[in-house]
Amino acid sequence: MKHLLVIYSSQTGRTRSLLQAACDGAGEFADEVELRLRPALEAGVEDLLWADGLLIGTPENFGYMSGAVKDFLDRVYYPTEGRKLGMPYAVLVSAGNDGSGAVRAIERIATGGAWTRIAEPVVVKGEPDGDGLGRCRELGQTFAAGLACGIF
Repeated sequence: MKHLLVIYSSQTGRTRSLLQAACDGAGEFADEVELRLRPALEAGVEDLLWADGLLIGTPENFGYMSGAVKDFLDRVYYPTEGRKLGMPYAVLVSAGNDGSGAVRAIERIATGGAWTRIAEPVVVKGEPDGDGLGRCRELGQTFAAGLACGIF
């Protein structure tokens, strides 16, 4: 059984909606991939060490990731340094603008941790619609299928 950690921050509920769609997609592989969904402020080192993959959901706040997601990454980075090399990760952003600042900041930290991005970040601007939720669901499916098959 593979393990997928899903961490997020959501104030308006938009990011949570995106993550729920991704989790629904990943849930299609429930026999092979166990999901652990955690608000970023509640997730910690033990969650990351448990994980075979990491899905991060964040709103775009002032052109950056949320403070809660940054807090999670700050708390787990050094205690897990060198222990999660090559760990696959993906990013979902609920954006008011273009989401690029949030994506760039997360990718910089992921590069420092030698994590491997498994797909282009999914950025959904404004209220999540059918297309945005569909892209999130597809990302969840892809991530779980890749973990289940040993591709990631």
